[in-house]
Amino acid sequence: MEERSGGRGGLFAALKNSAATLLASGKTRLELFANEIEEEKLRAVRILVMVLGAAFCLGFGALVLILFLTALFWESRVMVLGVSTGILLVAGYLFVGGLQRALQRPERMFAASLAELEEDLRQLKAGLDHDAASK
Repeated sequence: MEERSGGRGGLFAALKNSAATLLASGKTRLELFANEIEEEKLRAVRILVMVLGAAFCLGFGALVLILFLTALFWESRVMVLGVSTGILLVAGYLFVGGLQRALQRPERMFAASLAELEEDLRQLKAGLDHDAASK
């Protein structure tokens, strides 16, 4: 009778330890996931600020350059304005193409969390296979 209660206590303790380990692992994974969300948010804001700053500076610089060239070559102002417009349109088209390519190949979000979960699954399967083989 004592063996059974000892066996139950051992089983209960093992289940309790397994549950605690599972909860700790889940907590760690959730913390990692939250950190990755925060990093992605900061990265997106940083990229947005850089894009807006670059667009403003390049747009204003292009406008001032066109005004300068128009004043410098006043006799050929129509040609200067036409060539400048063409260059800006081609540059805009190239930027839109680059943006489309960048959006088609985004980085895999939450790659570290997914890798950790895959490793957990692999270890669990290896443990189950080991337990089944030892019986």
